[in-house]
Amino acid sequence: MFGQMKRDIQVIFERDPAAKSIWEVIFCYPGFHAVLFHRMAHWLYCHNLVLLPRMISQLSRFLTGIEIHPGAKIGQGLFIDHGTGVVIGETTEVGDNVTLYQGVTLGGTGKEKGKRHPTIGNNVVIGAGARVLGSFKVGDNVKIGAGSVVNKPVPSDTTVVGVPGRIVLHHGVPIKDPDLRHDDLPDPVNEMLKCLMQRVEYLEERLKEEESRYNVFEIIQHHDTSKRGISATRERESCDVRMRSDDV
Repeated sequence: MFGQMKRDIQVIFERDPAAKSIWEVIFCYPGFHAVLFHRMAHWLYCHNLVLLPRMISQLSRFLTGIEIHPGAKIGQGLFIDHGTGVVIGETTEVGDNVTLYQGVTLGGTGKEKGKRHPTIGNNVVIGAGARVLGSFKVGDNVKIGAGSVVNKPVPSDTTVVGVPGRIVLHHGVPIKDPDLRHDDLPDPVNEMLKCLMQRVEYLEERLKEEESRYNVFEIIQHHDTSKRGISATRERESCDVRMRSDDV
């Protein structure tokens, strides 16, 4: 237990530049408190106790704002930053070196029994307000953007953003440590709008070219018509002159 506590404190210093001392972490980090409460509750839950672990879970929720069901399996190095509103369901499995930000939900989607919550791999970063819902696996080295809703399996070494979650990057290169730059993610909607704007600009340029060609053609046609009109007038005048001469 003390070895796990030491590791839990160490990961906070590794991933949170605001941490200044061990005593600050011990007394002022609700994510650390929630993980500590959960490890005690999970040990009791695994020994076929139900009520006491749930009471510890509810006490932890009251003190930290983080709800972790005693049945959830959590690996080494879990870091819950800020943590308010984090919910982890009963059959959730969390790997090693996972980082969760405030408002994350690892939940289910129905009332079925058995496995109904997600399995999170190693070195995963889940941004603030993200929802991972359902019984599927999120691979290793995955980044899930803030506010995303993930309801399908996610392969390893990928980045997921949006509602519903879409894979926007697939590096295929495994990493050893969690990539905490979850703020630097591509925006597929913005990229699509940029493509549409470029297409509109291209079509406008083509339309201007066609209009200029049409205007030139119109000028030429008008010029030809004017020339034909002058020629016809001259012909009529010459005919009138010949008719007057014949009469004379």
